[in-house]
Amino acid sequence: MEENYIDSLDPEKLLPCPYDRNHQIRACRFPYHLIKCKKNHPDVANKLATCPFNARHQVPRTEISHHISSCDDKSCIEQDIVNQTRNLGQETLVESTWQCPPCDEDWDKDLWEQTSTPFVWGTANYCGKNSPASNIVMEHKSNLASGMRVPKSLPYVLPWKNNGNAQ
Repeated sequence: MEENYIDSLDPEKLLPCPYDRNHQIRACRFPYHLIKCKKNHPDVANKLATCPFNARHQVPRTEISHHISSCDDKSCIEQDIVNQTRNLGQETLVESTWQCPPCDEDWDKDLWEQTSTPFVWGTANYCGKNSPASNIVMEHKSNLASGMRVPKSLPYVLPWKNNGNAQ
């Protein structure tokens, strides 16, 4: 069994394709080949079933129940399940000591304090009269150097604009 397991891990080992026995595929390419060959041979694919323990095992549908009961990979899966159930009881859950930080926000109170005046960019009177920010004046700032201005039109004609010229 041990030698067979090591032999199955050899990536250069040639494996026969279950869809076309003339195909000899390296083990490292076998999963990719199975997908391609399954598409190319749908008549054979309908007669084969995939092993639930190892997708590389393509078995005739009539023999799948026998294969499932004797599949070598079944013991690996069963051993994993046994190990997981053992470890489940041994794991100790650490209780979290995280606590939610205190919250000073009161959104309901903030709603009542808001003014009905909408924010408008570039206007000086956007704050409510009772607001502490009411005496701050927002000026429109330009990133252009002094003496420069933003152009009033683009230097070229956009293709979707006619500019009154009918063509």
